[in-house]
Amino acid sequence: MAEVILKSVGKVYPGGMRAVQGVDLHVRHGEFIVLVGPSGCGKSTTLRMVAGLEEISEGAISIGGRVVNDIAPSERDIAMVFQNYALYPHMTVGRNMAFGLERRRRHGSLLRSLLSPAYAAERRAESARIQARVDEAAGLLGLRPLLQRMPRELSGGQRQRVAVGRAIVRDPAVFLFDEPLSNLDAKLRGEMRTELRILHRRLGATMMYVTHDQEEAMGLADRIVVMKDGLVQQIGSPSELYDRPVNRFVASFIGTPTMNFIEGDVERDGNAHALRWAGGRITLPAGTTLTTARAAIGIRPDTLAPVADGPFRGTVQSIEFLGDRADVLIETSGVRLNARVPTDSARAMREGASIALGMPSVVHVFDGDGQRAS
Repeated sequence: MAEVILKSVGKVYPGGMRAVQGVDLHVRHGEFIVLVGPSGCGKSTTLRMVAGLEEISEGAISIGGRVVNDIAPSERDIAMVFQNYALYPHMTVGRNMAFGLERRRRHGSLLRSLLSPAYAAERRAESARIQARVDEAAGLLGLRPLLQRMPRELSGGQRQRVAVGRAIVRDPAVFLFDEPLSNLDAKLRGEMRTELRILHRRLGATMMYVTHDQEEAMGLADRIVVMKDGLVQQIGSPSELYDRPVNRFVASFIGTPTMNFIEGDVERDGNAHALRWAGGRITLPAGTTLTTARAAIGIRPDTLAPVADGPFRGTVQSIEFLGDRADVLIETSGVRLNARVPTDSARAMREGASIALGMPSVVHVFDGDGQRAS
C-alpha cells in the first residue's frame, strides 16, 4: 500500500488547451478513491498522469513518499486496468496473468539454466513463486477453473476479471482503474462492482478509479472526487456529496434521479429569506444567508411525497415503475419535478391526473452563482 499525493497538478496540451488545473488530492493508504465527472472533465487525464502515461505540466505527484514526475511508468510500482481488457489472444488465462511477472523475472534465461544447476534451481523457485501468485489471484477472483482457457472462450465479465487478476499478481503499491466496467452490460457491471468492492476489502490496497457513472462511484468509493472542466468541484464521502453538495453541478451530478431545482427571486425579511417562484413563495431554512437577487432550491426526488394538499400542485406527466419504487414526473407551474415514490403509492396515480406534493424537511439552497448558501 502507499499514499498518493497530488499537489497543484495541471496538464496543458500544445496550443494552450488546459485539460486539468490545480488538482490537490491526498489518497490515503488503503483508500478507494473514485474520480467522476462528465466526458472531458479531466478525470482520465489525471489518472494517466499518476500512471506516468501523460506528462505533468504543473505541480507534483508522489507515490509512497517518492516524487514520480520524472519516473517511468514501469518504475512507479503501479498496476493499471483499462477499459479495453488488452489480453493476449494466443495465451491462456494463466499465462496472461503471469506475463508481467515473467517479463520481470531475474532468472529468465533458459540457456543459462542448462549450463548452471544453481541457476536452474533459482529459476524453478522463481517460476514456483510466480505460479503461486497467479493461483492466489485466481482464487480471489474465481478464475481457477479458467486458467487453461483462451480469452476467446471467456465472457466479457470473465475477461475483465483476468485483467484485474493480471494487476493483482504484481502486488503494486497502487491500483489504477480507467473505466474498467464500461464495456459490460448493466447486470455484469453490477456484479463486477460488488466484486471490486469485496476485492478491495480483502487486499486492503490503495485504489484510484475513474468512471463517468455516478452510481458506480457511489457504490465503490470511500471518497469521491467530482471534476468539471479540469477542476475539482468537491471531494468527500458518498454521503457527504449526496447530503451536502457544495454547488449545483455536484448536486445535479450526484444522485439518481437527478436533483430537482426551483429558481426564483430572493425575498428578505430581516434575517429570514424566502424564494418567490411561479408557483408561490417558499420559506428558506433558518440560517440561510444569500447575497444574490436570484437563488434556487434543490430537492431530492426521494424526499417528495404525494399529499392531500401541498405547495407543489400539478399534473402527472409520466410514471415509470422500477420494482419496489417508481419515478413520477410532475409538471407544476412551468417546472418539472421528479419524485421517487414507493410502488404502492404510484399505483394509485394516473398519468394526466392532478397531484399535490408536500415540502420535504430537507432542501438545498444555492445562490445565483450556483454555490451552496450557508
